[in-house]
Amino acid sequence: MNGKPPDAHWRQRMPITFRKLEPKDGIGISEMSSLATGIVREHYDPIIGKAQNDYMLELFHSVDGIRRQLENGSHYFFVQAAGRNIGFLAFFPKGNRLYLSKLYLLKTERGKGYSRLMVDFVMSKAREASLNSVELNVNKNNDSIRIYERLGFKVIRSEKNDIGSGYFMDDYVYAMKTDKWRRSSSLPEIPIAPRIEIH
Repeated sequence: MNGKPPDAHWRQRMPITFRKLEPKDGIGISEMSSLATGIVREHYDPIIGKAQNDYMLELFHSVDGIRRQLENGSHYFFVQAAGRNIGFLAFFPKGNRLYLSKLYLLKTERGKGYSRLMVDFVMSKAREASLNSVELNVNKNNDSIRIYERLGFKVIRSEKNDIGSGYFMDDYVYAMKTDKWRRSSSLPEIPIAPRIEIH
Protein backbone atom coordinates (compact mmCIF):
# COMPACT_ATOMS: atom_id res chain seq x y z
CA MET A 1 0.00 0.00 0.00
CA ASN A 2 1.17 3.54 -0.75
CA GLY A 3 -0.97 5.31 1.86
CA LYS A 4 -3.45 6.64 -0.73
CA PRO A 5 -7.15 5.77 -0.59
CA PRO A 6 -7.93 2.76 -2.85
CA ASP A 7 -9.70 4.95 -5.40
CA ALA A 8 -7.22 7.82 -5.41
CA HIS A 9 -5.87 7.07 -8.89
CA TRP A 10 -9.38 7.16 -10.42
CA ARG A 11 -9.66 10.83 -9.45
CA GLN A 12 -6.55 11.62 -11.51
CA ARG A 13 -8.21 10.27 -14.63
CA MET A 14 -10.39 12.06 -17.17
CA PRO A 15 -13.38 10.31 -18.78
CA ILE A 16 -12.34 8.68 -22.03
CA THR A 17 -13.94 8.24 -25.43
CA PHE A 18 -13.12 5.91 -28.31
CA ARG A 19 -12.95 7.35 -31.82
CA LYS A 20 -13.05 4.81 -34.62
CA LEU A 21 -10.51 5.09 -37.43
CA GLU A 22 -12.10 4.53 -40.83
CA PRO A 23 -10.16 2.89 -43.71
CA LYS A 24 -10.71 5.91 -45.99
CA ASP A 25 -9.57 8.47 -43.40
CA GLY A 26 -6.10 9.24 -44.74
CA ILE A 27 -5.45 12.05 -42.25
CA GLY A 28 -6.59 9.84 -39.38
CA ILE A 29 -4.35 6.98 -40.51
CA SER A 30 -1.35 9.33 -40.57
CA GLU A 31 -2.32 10.58 -37.12
CA MET A 32 -2.60 7.01 -35.84
CA SER A 33 0.77 6.09 -37.32
CA SER A 34 2.45 9.04 -35.63
CA LEU A 35 0.83 8.29 -32.27
CA ALA A 36 1.61 4.57 -32.47
CA THR A 37 5.21 5.09 -33.57
CA GLY A 38 5.95 7.40 -30.66
CA ILE A 39 4.39 5.13 -28.03
CA VAL A 40 5.77 1.85 -29.36
CA ARG A 41 9.28 3.23 -29.91
CA GLU A 42 9.46 4.49 -26.32
CA HIS A 43 8.09 1.27 -24.87
CA TYR A 44 9.68 -1.44 -27.00
CA ASP A 45 13.16 -0.18 -27.93
CA PRO A 46 14.48 -1.24 -24.48
CA ILE A 47 12.69 -4.61 -24.68
CA ILE A 48 13.46 -5.92 -28.17
CA GLY A 49 16.13 -3.49 -29.38
CA LYS A 50 15.90 -0.61 -31.83
CA ALA A 51 16.63 -2.66 -34.96
CA GLN A 52 13.79 -5.13 -34.47
CA ASN A 53 11.46 -2.40 -33.25
CA ASP A 54 12.17 -0.30 -36.35
CA TYR A 55 11.32 -3.32 -38.50
CA MET A 56 8.06 -3.96 -36.59
CA LEU A 57 7.09 -0.28 -36.64
CA GLU A 58 7.35 -0.27 -40.42
CA LEU A 59 5.46 -3.57 -40.66
CA PHE A 60 2.61 -2.80 -38.27
CA HIS A 61 2.50 0.92 -37.44
CA SER A 62 3.44 2.72 -40.65
CA VAL A 63 0.71 4.40 -42.70
CA ASP A 64 0.78 1.51 -45.18
CA GLY A 65 0.81 -1.07 -42.39
CA ILE A 66 -2.21 0.43 -40.64
CA ARG A 67 -4.10 0.86 -43.90
CA ARG A 68 -3.44 -2.78 -44.79
CA GLN A 69 -4.70 -3.97 -41.40
CA LEU A 70 -7.84 -1.87 -41.70
CA GLU A 71 -8.52 -3.31 -45.14
CA ASN A 72 -8.05 -6.81 -43.71
CA GLY A 73 -10.70 -6.32 -41.03
CA SER A 74 -8.95 -4.75 -38.04
CA HIS A 75 -10.88 -2.15 -36.05
CA TYR A 76 -8.69 0.73 -34.82
CA PHE A 77 -9.68 3.30 -32.20
CA PHE A 78 -8.08 6.41 -30.82
CA VAL A 79 -8.43 6.61 -27.04
CA GLN A 80 -9.15 10.21 -26.10
CA ALA A 81 -9.40 12.24 -22.90
CA ALA A 82 -10.54 15.86 -23.01
CA GLY A 83 -10.33 15.72 -26.81
CA ARG A 84 -6.69 14.66 -26.78
CA ASN A 85 -5.29 11.35 -28.05
CA ILE A 86 -3.81 9.45 -25.11
CA GLY A 87 -3.58 5.99 -26.64
CA PHE A 88 -5.03 3.57 -29.15
CA LEU A 89 -6.24 0.03 -29.54
CA ALA A 90 -7.01 -2.40 -32.35
CA PHE A 91 -8.77 -5.75 -32.59
CA PHE A 92 -10.34 -8.15 -35.07
CA PRO A 93 -12.52 -11.28 -34.97
CA LYS A 94 -10.61 -14.55 -35.13
CA GLY A 95 -12.89 -17.57 -35.20
CA ASN A 96 -15.07 -17.41 -32.09
CA ARG A 97 -12.62 -15.05 -30.37
CA LEU A 98 -11.81 -11.38 -30.53
CA TYR A 99 -8.08 -10.88 -30.99
CA LEU A 100 -6.76 -7.76 -29.24
CA SER A 101 -3.73 -6.89 -31.33
CA LYS A 102 -2.91 -3.48 -29.84
CA LEU A 103 -3.57 -1.68 -26.56
CA TYR A 104 -1.26 1.24 -25.83
CA LEU A 105 -1.19 4.41 -23.75
CA LEU A 106 1.15 7.39 -23.64
CA LYS A 107 3.68 6.99 -20.84
CA THR A 108 2.20 10.00 -19.01
CA GLU A 109 -1.23 8.34 -18.93
CA ARG A 110 -0.24 4.95 -17.53
CA GLY A 111 -1.13 3.99 -13.99
CA LYS A 112 -4.43 5.91 -14.00
CA GLY A 113 -6.76 2.98 -14.61
CA TYR A 114 -7.30 3.61 -18.31
CA SER A 115 -6.21 0.10 -19.31
CA ARG A 116 -9.18 -1.39 -17.43
CA LEU A 117 -11.57 0.94 -19.24
CA MET A 118 -9.98 0.05 -22.57
CA VAL A 119 -10.31 -3.68 -21.90
CA ASP A 120 -13.90 -3.10 -20.81
CA PHE A 121 -14.58 -1.48 -24.19
CA VAL A 122 -12.99 -4.42 -26.00
CA MET A 123 -14.99 -6.94 -23.96
CA SER A 124 -18.21 -5.10 -24.76
CA LYS A 125 -17.44 -5.30 -28.48
CA ALA A 126 -16.68 -9.01 -28.22
CA ARG A 127 -20.02 -9.59 -26.50
CA GLU A 128 -21.90 -7.51 -29.07
CA ALA A 129 -20.39 -9.68 -31.81
CA SER A 130 -21.29 -12.91 -29.89
CA LEU A 131 -17.61 -13.83 -29.53
CA ASN A 132 -16.86 -15.84 -26.42
CA SER A 133 -13.35 -14.70 -25.47
CA VAL A 134 -10.66 -12.07 -25.94
CA GLU A 135 -7.14 -13.20 -26.78
CA LEU A 136 -3.86 -11.29 -27.02
CA ASN A 137 -0.10 -11.73 -27.26
CA VAL A 138 2.38 -10.14 -24.87
CA ASN A 139 6.16 -10.17 -25.24
CA LYS A 140 7.67 -12.33 -22.49
CA ASN A 141 9.83 -9.44 -21.27
CA ASN A 142 7.04 -6.86 -21.29
CA ASP A 143 6.07 -5.52 -17.87
CA SER A 144 2.50 -5.18 -19.17
CA ILE A 145 2.12 -8.88 -18.37
CA ARG A 146 1.35 -7.88 -14.79
CA ILE A 147 -1.45 -5.57 -15.91
CA TYR A 148 -3.23 -8.25 -17.93
CA GLU A 149 -2.87 -10.75 -15.09
CA ARG A 150 -4.35 -8.27 -12.60
CA LEU A 151 -7.26 -7.79 -14.98
CA GLY A 152 -7.89 -11.53 -14.95
CA PHE A 153 -6.28 -12.77 -18.17
CA LYS A 154 -4.63 -16.20 -18.03
CA VAL A 155 -1.72 -17.63 -20.03
CA ILE A 156 -2.93 -20.32 -22.41
CA ARG A 157 0.34 -20.97 -24.25
CA SER A 158 3.65 -19.48 -25.33
CA GLU A 159 4.71 -19.10 -28.94
CA LYS A 160 7.57 -17.82 -31.02
CA ASN A 161 6.52 -16.38 -34.37
CA ASP A 162 8.82 -15.64 -37.30
CA ILE A 163 8.01 -12.16 -38.61
CA GLY A 164 10.71 -12.10 -41.29
CA SER A 165 14.20 -10.64 -41.73
CA GLY A 166 15.52 -12.93 -39.00
CA TYR A 167 13.22 -11.48 -36.30
CA PHE A 168 10.86 -13.35 -33.99
CA MET A 169 8.05 -12.40 -31.63
CA ASP A 170 8.59 -14.40 -28.43
CA ASP A 171 5.27 -14.11 -26.60
CA TYR A 172 2.87 -15.42 -24.05
CA VAL A 173 -0.70 -15.77 -25.30
CA TYR A 174 -3.32 -14.60 -22.80
CA ALA A 175 -7.07 -15.09 -22.95
CA MET A 176 -10.21 -14.43 -20.99
CA LYS A 177 -13.78 -15.61 -21.52
CA THR A 178 -16.15 -12.70 -21.97
CA ASP A 179 -18.49 -14.11 -19.34
CA LYS A 180 -15.64 -13.97 -16.79
CA TRP A 181 -15.13 -10.22 -17.20
CA ARG A 182 -16.82 -8.10 -14.58
CA ARG A 183 -16.53 -4.33 -14.77
CA SER A 184 -16.01 -2.83 -11.34
CA SER A 185 -19.09 -0.99 -10.06
CA SER A 186 -16.72 1.72 -8.80
CA LEU A 187 -15.77 2.69 -12.35
CA PRO A 188 -17.63 5.47 -14.14
CA GLU A 189 -19.69 4.80 -17.23
CA ILE A 190 -17.56 4.94 -20.37
CA PRO A 191 -18.63 7.25 -23.20
CA ILE A 192 -18.33 5.18 -26.38
CA ALA A 193 -18.83 6.66 -29.85
CA PRO A 194 -19.46 5.54 -32.45
CA ARG A 195 -20.74 1.98 -32.04
CA ILE A 196 -19.25 -0.57 -34.40
CA GLU A 197 -20.41 -3.86 -35.79
CA ILE A 198 -17.91 -6.70 -36.21
CA HIS A 199 -18.46 -9.02 -39.14
